[in-house]
Amino acid sequence: MRIADVGDLWWRNAVFYCLDVETFRDGNGDGVGDFTGLTESLGYLEQLGVTCIWLMPFYPTPDRDDGYDISDFYGVDPRLGTLGDAAEFIRTARSRGIRVIVDLVVNHTSDKHPWFVQARRSRNSKFRDYYIWRDRPTRNQKNMVFPGEEQSIWEWEPKTEQYYMHSFYRHQPDLNLTNSAVREEIAKIVAYWLTLGVAGFRIDAVPFLLAAPGSPDAADPHEFIRDLKRFVRRRSSEAMLLGEVALPHPEQLEYFGGQDGGELDAQFDFTLMDAVYLASVRGDATPIADALRSRPKTSEPVAWGNFLRNHDELTLQLLTDEEREEVFDALAPEPYQRIYGRGILRRLAPMLNGDPRRLRLAYSLLFSLPGVPVLYYGEEIGMGENPELPGRSAVRSPMQWTPERNGGFSPARPSQLPGSLTTGGFGPEYVNVRNQQMDEGSLFHFIRALIARYRTTPEIGWGDVELVEHDTPGVFAHILRTDHEGGMLALHNLTAEPATVSLPSAADIGGEVLTDLLHPREIPLQAERATDVHLDPYGFLWLQITPPGGAIV
Repeated sequence: MRIADVGDLWWRNAVFYCLDVETFRDGNGDGVGDFTGLTESLGYLEQLGVTCIWLMPFYPTPDRDDGYDISDFYGVDPRLGTLGDAAEFIRTARSRGIRVIVDLVVNHTSDKHPWFVQARRSRNSKFRDYYIWRDRPTRNQKNMVFPGEEQSIWEWEPKTEQYYMHSFYRHQPDLNLTNSAVREEIAKIVAYWLTLGVAGFRIDAVPFLLAAPGSPDAADPHEFIRDLKRFVRRRSSEAMLLGEVALPHPEQLEYFGGQDGGELDAQFDFTLMDAVYLASVRGDATPIADALRSRPKTSEPVAWGNFLRNHDELTLQLLTDEEREEVFDALAPEPYQRIYGRGILRRLAPMLNGDPRRLRLAYSLLFSLPGVPVLYYGEEIGMGENPELPGRSAVRSPMQWTPERNGGFSPARPSQLPGSLTTGGFGPEYVNVRNQQMDEGSLFHFIRALIARYRTTPEIGWGDVELVEHDTPGVFAHILRTDHEGGMLALHNLTAEPATVSLPSAADIGGEVLTDLLHPREIPLQAERATDVHLDPYGFLWLQITPPGGAIV
């Protein structure tokens, strides 16, 4: 794919950074992160190289599900600031070259939302059909999202003597997306935030949005996303839709809109994420290669979002039972580190025992795999989880800015914070922004350098991938090109032993010289035979392929 052929689709080479306003930085000293603190931190994110901030829910909420239980789609949680504060943040971010996308959570509302408050009072309420009601539960009623926490997807409402559906928690009644009035409300929500300057939306749990068990049948469950995409494009030429679709690759293709597109602009690649962890614990690159081979082709210039961690559990649901146990045993050996039988409640740095070689290898993979990288706040400094916090909150502790009290997150009393900070070797005394900014050898500066190189290597976001065949199973090798020659070659040694890779001849690779993009050196390619390249334990290389007569960028 040639870059010139696809237009100004900014998300194809963006660097996404996910954060929760509540836990990022306290700007007014009350113990809770807010838009004031976030706006004051934009210089830091600009220094890191972030080009798009993804905001987790910041709307008014009873806060029983970390803000995903929304009671007003048009406002800002008063603890986090005002609507004016949010608008000023969006404007200021854009002035620094950073776009902002926000969570669009329309699977459900809070049971405190005015729509549901009225709907549950009377069967004759005009909001009754905004939700899904049954006289008796459906046969398929097991809760699959939170097994062990919620037994059913149906909850009895005694006042009106019917059950309402909740694919998630019982305090989050599902919206009825087959109702045209609900779709009109969603269009108003989208238009509102686009007017305030957001550059797109991350859509939560898309498969449940369209085809939750027990929801009313629709003629075409994908019609809603197609309509939403058309509406967004009419209101903003730049706005994009990023979807959370934790399904195998063939099924994900349908959420792009099939071969012809027309639905989501980008999706998180859960298959590849699982494969990276499986390959890492095995020291065998095969799962990564298989995952990339299984990515469906599409004529649309859509994007795959690559990530290592996010705000939820590290879900391994796309692995087989045996593969999942391999990863569990290696990275989450204790039962309290696991949840729902499918996920891990840990951040990356502790999972890798803080080994700087393995951390750098993991992030080198993240930024060099075909697609766009998505970072979760604190990853750039190697923050750890806090197992004292319940459930998924373990990976949602406050950002660690300094080694001082409360990690520099807030001057308030620790009891006023939205959660306690990590302790021990990954606590703020040892892991914080200030110390790493002053240390040129820190993880922060390493990731900053990767971002800078990623931003000047368009093949990663725009190019087509070629897997390089060789005889070293512990090394993953791939080429990314936007043309038939040249491009970028990346090598990653997933093992604790040194490795030598025999690369194809210059003619097969399409170049004469390999220029190291992370270190100042060159590797000439042999014209008629293989070229051997050495990798240290957990070593990696980003190599620009210079074609005959080509210029080195």
